[in-house]
Amino acid sequence: MENVLATQSAFQRLKGFCVPLLGNSLLTPSSTPVINKLLSQLHHALLHLQSERHVFAPATISYVFFPLSSILRRNDVSTIPDQTLEKILAILALLSDVWWWDMEVTAWEQIFMLCSAILGGIDRKGKGKDRDDETKLAAARTLWALLRERIPSEDPAHHGDRARTNLAAFIAHAQTAKFLPVMGQTLNSLLTTAESQHLPLQRMSLIVLSAIVKDYLPDGFVPSILPGTVSSMAKVALGTGSSRGWANGDIVAAALLVMEQVIVRAIGNDICIREGAIRNVDHLEDLVGDLRSADINVDAPPSSPYTTLRTATWLRATSSQLHIAINSLSPLVKHQTPAALIGLATFSAAVLSATAITLPQSQPLLLSFLLSLRGSPFERVSRQADTALRQLLTAPSSSRHLTLKVLLQISSDNLAALPRLLLSHADAKVEHAADILHSVCLLATAPAGSQLPAVPAISAGVGKLLGPHGGVEKWGWGLLSTLEFANPPLVVAQGQQASAAQLALEGAAHAPTPFPELALRHVSSRSAQEALARTFRALGATAREECLFAAEWFVDVGLGSRGQRAVAALWCACRLLEGAGGVELGALASMDMTASVAARRGKRLEKFARELARRIAESWDDWDDDEAPDQAAGPQGEADPGEENTLVEHVQGLVTVRGVPGAEGVASAAARAHPGVQPLLHRALSLQLLAVAAGILEARFLPLLLHVLYPVLHAVVSETSLVAASGLAALEFIASSTSYATPANLLLSNFDYALDAVSRRLTRRWLDVDATRVLAVLVRLVGRDVVRKAGDVVEECFDRLDEYHGYEAVVDGLVEVLGEVVRAVEEDEENRLPRESRSAAFCGPGRIEDARRVDDFVAWFAQRRDDTDDTENAGFSGPHRDKSYPREPWAKKAGEEGSEEEGATDGSAPPTTPPTAATQPGSRAEDDPSAEAPPTPAQALTTQIVARSVYLLTHGAPTVRARILLLLARSVPVLPEAALLPAVHGAWPFVLNRLADAETFVVSAAAAFVAALAEHVGDFMARRVWDDVWPRFRAMLQRLAQGDRASALARRAPGVGEGVGTASAYTHSHRLYRAIIVTMTAAARGVQAQDAAVWEVVVLFRRFLRRQAHEELQACARRLYVALAENNEDAVWLALSATLGRVGGPVAFLREPQWDIEQNVKIILSE
Repeated sequence: MENVLATQSAFQRLKGFCVPLLGNSLLTPSSTPVINKLLSQLHHALLHLQSERHVFAPATISYVFFPLSSILRRNDVSTIPDQTLEKILAILALLSDVWWWDMEVTAWEQIFMLCSAILGGIDRKGKGKDRDDETKLAAARTLWALLRERIPSEDPAHHGDRARTNLAAFIAHAQTAKFLPVMGQTLNSLLTTAESQHLPLQRMSLIVLSAIVKDYLPDGFVPSILPGTVSSMAKVALGTGSSRGWANGDIVAAALLVMEQVIVRAIGNDICIREGAIRNVDHLEDLVGDLRSADINVDAPPSSPYTTLRTATWLRATSSQLHIAINSLSPLVKHQTPAALIGLATFSAAVLSATAITLPQSQPLLLSFLLSLRGSPFERVSRQADTALRQLLTAPSSSRHLTLKVLLQISSDNLAALPRLLLSHADAKVEHAADILHSVCLLATAPAGSQLPAVPAISAGVGKLLGPHGGVEKWGWGLLSTLEFANPPLVVAQGQQASAAQLALEGAAHAPTPFPELALRHVSSRSAQEALARTFRALGATAREECLFAAEWFVDVGLGSRGQRAVAALWCACRLLEGAGGVELGALASMDMTASVAARRGKRLEKFARELARRIAESWDDWDDDEAPDQAAGPQGEADPGEENTLVEHVQGLVTVRGVPGAEGVASAAARAHPGVQPLLHRALSLQLLAVAAGILEARFLPLLLHVLYPVLHAVVSETSLVAASGLAALEFIASSTSYATPANLLLSNFDYALDAVSRRLTRRWLDVDATRVLAVLVRLVGRDVVRKAGDVVEECFDRLDEYHGYEAVVDGLVEVLGEVVRAVEEDEENRLPRESRSAAFCGPGRIEDARRVDDFVAWFAQRRDDTDDTENAGFSGPHRDKSYPREPWAKKAGEEGSEEEGATDGSAPPTTPPTAATQPGSRAEDDPSAEAPPTPAQALTTQIVARSVYLLTHGAPTVRARILLLLARSVPVLPEAALLPAVHGAWPFVLNRLADAETFVVSAAAAFVAALAEHVGDFMARRVWDDVWPRFRAMLQRLAQGDRASALARRAPGVGEGVGTASAYTHSHRLYRAIIVTMTAAARGVQAQDAAVWEVVVLFRRFLRRQAHEELQACARRLYVALAENNEDAVWLALSATLGRVGGPVAFLREPQWDIEQNVKIILSE
């Protein structure tokens, strides 16, 4: 009852539009606007009813369709305006969508033909009017409503299987001989509109084409439309006719879907086998049966005049043309939209699966599409391609073996093509080939967190490629010939100190040091180089232990020499072993299979890693960094690095003719520009191989440290930044792989190994000058914990000093080691003595305000004749009595608590002699202020070093003299006075001689030693500073001042012309000035002052306060005057004020009106 009421209500609502339409069905200029308005109102009413989910009864649909058909019958279609026809078609599309369930075949045919004629611009007389795009779009939508496949849930009446039966009836009618021409014309019209610039029309045309090709065309008719359809769809997908030059992603996907359907239906395996175009042999019986049936099918006549027979000849011709069309789709791999890429992946997978036998020449191309899309940056695209590849390679079909064979052949071809692509400098092609190889390797294992299966056959195939029968000698040699590494960005020789300054690894937190990146000469883009490295890692991870044959071949080539090919061989071996062992050397080594590969390390791989580490360690000392093996033949017989191990081969093509005989090309000249770079690259890659071996063996690598530690530390002290950074990165990686928190812990635990390696290289049979630098950096890396092991180091150093005292380089290195030991001891705060300089007793009173001076003098004058005890109780300390000696017996304080009561009863007096160990055996050492605590191990070690190093102050090498002085300066804060002062007393004449040394850095080192002594043992240095050091400094200042007047580097004051230091902070005079000022500043603070000498210092150093002096010297001079003012403020004030002209009288001669020192004087007096 409700349905009847709803139908009647709808009928009444639609009646108001249908009756006027029927009355105005004959179009005239006056009735056309009325018709358009009524059609629009009818369309909106139908949409409103549809939104209310109204079920249209067949009678209602017929009632609405009748006025529309009347308009179409009474008027010629070509005379109907586009706007009116568009509205009629929109209503027909809406009606057909629900009428389809009850539509008769005749009505379906009439509406189909109407829409086809509108799309093709055809009327009853043939050629008709070409409609606008909006009208064609309405016709295409009506066709889609007629052709689309329904599902049973859409049936409004829910009559079971009506969706399938209706579709079968329409398909059967469409495939009749009478209707096929209409279908062909419609197909042709849709192919034309599919190339339209109107995107909605283009999109809807492709959708309708897909429906027609999929369901409505007979099998024999599809081969006839194959060439035209594929050609048109290729143009649409590539955007050939578009002004932009490319098509939208959804348009590309729809066009590829039409291509897929027409290719599968026309040239698929099943249909071609069924019609005898090919034979599928799965069993022995098929060899006879298929041949006989094929002959019968070939001779059979076609069942329809529109049928194209599928024969072997037709298949050969069609497959070659189809391969050309598919090949034209290659640019779509780089499309920028995921929709297009997903469409290409779906197309490739479907065609691969359905045409494995009929299109064998297109299999590599389609697989390359999928492999390229596997590496897409879009996750959806990559996942879609990966899923398609795994389904193709694991599906239970006979074609999967063919696909797997093609896949492995693609891998081999791309690997063999890399040398050619590298030489052509085609970065995009190199990256493409590398990505394809990487995608193939990734299929060998199942992706994490996915149910997709792995393809074990790929592991076996890649293992065969890298195994004994893979021909690595052929493709590997060609690859090494072109895989040339460019010069590193920084190959600057550094000094020993500069190299060691980079090694701040004494247990402090720091960022991990990455391995330096090596750039390929023939690859300019970073992404292509990363793709190559990623590919070799993936090959190693896929082949696992089967890749060891290729890795061993690369290692043999790499360790056989140090030329270009050897460097490339080591790089290839390192990347393969990274993959096989699941090791990551840096952030660039991102692998998807690291965890799974690491769990499958076998004994064979570990054995190879052990042998590799030993071979690299043994060959480390074979060559020097400064001499390449290619240079051994001399100028006449020098081998070209590019011609090392040249492969003799027959070459066809043009012969290069040079204008100048013997002229070299650009590449050859660039290769020979730095002949010493290749050994450096060789060492850097050898260190990477050591790190990879450590990553493979992990804790089992510890026994190999006996051989490996020295090469790694030797690289750390290299003067080349590339090798030094590689050594430091390798050391950190080895420490991390062997479960050590820091490299310092690793070296401390294996200190004996390193010390033994250094000792073996400091013998007469094997003398390596760099061994001392290795020992120095070893001490530096271990840090303060080296004290536990430093005894052996010190003994080793002095034994070698006695043996090689005449070799300057060896002595310099050994002294550097001793300096590092003392430095490690001195930097530990626990080893520093809490010593306060006794010169503090000679410091005058603190600064007193001028207003208080008279009051303090009056107070003192009134009490000057009072008892001394009262004065002391009043808090005044006279100039002749200070706190440096006791006012009471030595042992009174110590025995005060224990004998206070006894002293009160018997009146006994305390002893008057200081307690000693002899008089009071039971007393503690700290009770005796003159007794010192026993030396600590660090102090004993430093005492030993100082005692045996003093004699080297007279060594002939200035660097050795400077190092010894700096060593002594560092030992001052550590040594107790009982050990320090005798050594200083004995070495003092040699220290004074070093102040007159010819080398500036030796004088600076001697001044630093004097400054350290003045700071820590000022009372001991009082007379030595003012009687011995200051006269030498005074004469040196006078000589430097005279030299500055004649020096072209000296700074000049405007209008004065007198030198005030040099313009540069790196000249000898500047460094001497700085050393003198710093030393006198320390002496002013720590040494008892002499008024005459202090006055000389105040007067002589005034010129460094001038604004025209160097900024560093001004700062040092200000600190000097502040230190002098702490003991003699009046002298500083008088001299500086007299210089400015503020004070006259006897000091008026000090005035310097041309000196601009007022700003510095204000700073000094304010502090």
